[in-house]
Order: sequence, then C-alpha cells, then structure tokens
Amino acid sequence: QPQLVESGGGLVQPGGSLRLSCAASGFTASGFTFEVYTVSWFRQAPGKEREALSCIRGADIVTDYADSVKGRFTISRDVAKNIVYLQMSDLKPEDTGVYYCAARFLRCSNRVNDMNYWGQGTQVTVSS
Repeated sequence: QPQLVESGGGLVQPGGSLRLSCAASGFTASGFTFEVYTVSWFRQAPGKEREALSCIRGADIVTDYADSVKGRFTISRDVAKNIVYLQMSDLKPEDTGVYYCAARFLRCSNRVNDMNYWGQGTQVTVSS
C-alpha cells in the first residue's frame, strides 16, 4: 500500500529554519515506482484552505506555486532514498500550519483533488 510519511515539523522562532521530510514506501503496489510520481508540498493554516507550495518531478524539475515562499523554501528529492524534502528558511509566523506532502502520477498539479496519495501532515509553528 503506498504511503507517505512527513517528519521534521516543530516549533521554531521567526527567522529560523526547518527541513521537512516526506518518506515514501509501498508505491510498487500501485503498479509504478515512486520515481514516476510527482511530489508536492502543501500547507494548511488554521481556518484557511490547503495551498500548494511547490512540486518536484523526477530528480530535479521543480514548479513553485506560492509566491509567499519563493526564495525561502526549496523542494528537493533523493531518488535513491525515496524521500522528498522541503527546506524552509527565514520562517515567519504566517508560515504556521500543517504541512502535507502529496504524490500525483506523472504530472505536477497545484490542485488538492488531483493528488493520488497524501501524508498525514506535520505541524510547523513559527512563534517567539
């Protein structure tokens, strides 16, 4: 059964950094290896809709969606380890929320309903 597990969230002060990880397993059960799936990071702030941040296809083809995080957040992928990362720097209180990774077959999308698999989410809180 395909599974995504996020980790790395926590409490951080404004201006700080965190690196989130999204570890994939069981994707061969879908009939395809994890490498053919794109992976996106989304976040959901309290009382707000889930928004797409960035997507990676293959090892290094990146599509950024959220202007609010451009230049501060970087998505990357370790193909050998089946892990996708989100490096976050210069964090701001408005970055607080639950961060999710999601996988979609072949093509990136910024739409929640286009995703095939979701992780359970990891909480990021930016506060002094």
